[in-house]
Amino acid sequence: MQGFEQIIGHENIKQHLQNAIISNKVSHAYIFHGEEGMGKKILATAFAKTLQCEEGGIISCDRCKSCMQMESGNHPDVIWVTHEKASIGVDDIRLQVNADIQVKPYNSPYKVYIINDADKLTEQAQNALLKTMEEPPEYAVILLLVSNISVILPTILSRSVVLNLKTIEKQLIKDYLMKQHHVPDYMANVASGFSGGNVGKAIKYATSEDFEQMKSNVLHILKYIDQMELYEIVSGLKFLTANKNNIEDYIDLMIMWYRDVLMFKATMDADLLLYKEELSYINKQANIRSYEGVEKILKAMEKAKIRLKANVNFDIAIELMLLSIKENSNG
Repeated sequence: MQGFEQIIGHENIKQHLQNAIISNKVSHAYIFHGEEGMGKKILATAFAKTLQCEEGGIISCDRCKSCMQMESGNHPDVIWVTHEKASIGVDDIRLQVNADIQVKPYNSPYKVYIINDADKLTEQAQNALLKTMEEPPEYAVILLLVSNISVILPTILSRSVVLNLKTIEKQLIKDYLMKQHHVPDYMANVASGFSGGNVGKAIKYATSEDFEQMKSNVLHILKYIDQMELYEIVSGLKFLTANKNNIEDYIDLMIMWYRDVLMFKATMDADLLLYKEELSYINKQANIRSYEGVEKILKAMEKAKIRLKANVNFDIAIELMLLSIKENSNG
């Protein structure tokens, strides 16, 4: 399990949290906000581990009883809120947070509650949590890990320190993949490029046997969508539907394609492209599409990701996205 010193990037967030620890100004609630794979969980865990470390420094010692308990995943004063349903309900919060938080820490300075996927909290659950956040015990620290911050109540946002995770530099990710995961230079370069600054995605791409196949499947749709009829687009939809678990990865690969189209249209510099080997197709699309058309496509893709997170009907969300690509084929 990593401490602050092993986390790549996010220097401002690490410094903020370490300053809070050293100055004894730890807030009662923090929101770690960033897309899946950005490092929310690892940052929250490192923060909790350092808060509870018996050495009391800004870096966990990895030797004391508290650090050992964190390593084993059995720290009595660091509680991971769990849920069995698709959403985190009011009973989950009442039982695991509100009822438990009045019990003082066993042998730690703090009692830390980590709520992963906190954007799955129902409104009732958020209101229940809010009651605790309004008058928390001195020792309580609540960490909310959020991908879609727009669903969090303004009253919770106003009582929390919001930490927005930024993307990581490509070279840092490449070095990390090669050193920590022993990924070959070529694959580390490809995975870091396609990750969009997201370490979790880079690791997944670099270690996945399916990545090249996924890229190939996406390219087949993107290279020929301008010539495809509606029924063929629907056929593409059917293919994507069979890969629901990877749908965000597919959409991200599609977004990167259209960013390449936009980049090449603006600069005519092939060295800036992720899909360098597809230059002839990218050049062709850059010539027939307007800036506005590509921007509309990119927005449609981001909207599809939001719809899917909000549990909108899968087929409808993807079909609307594909149709937007088709509608903006020539402008």
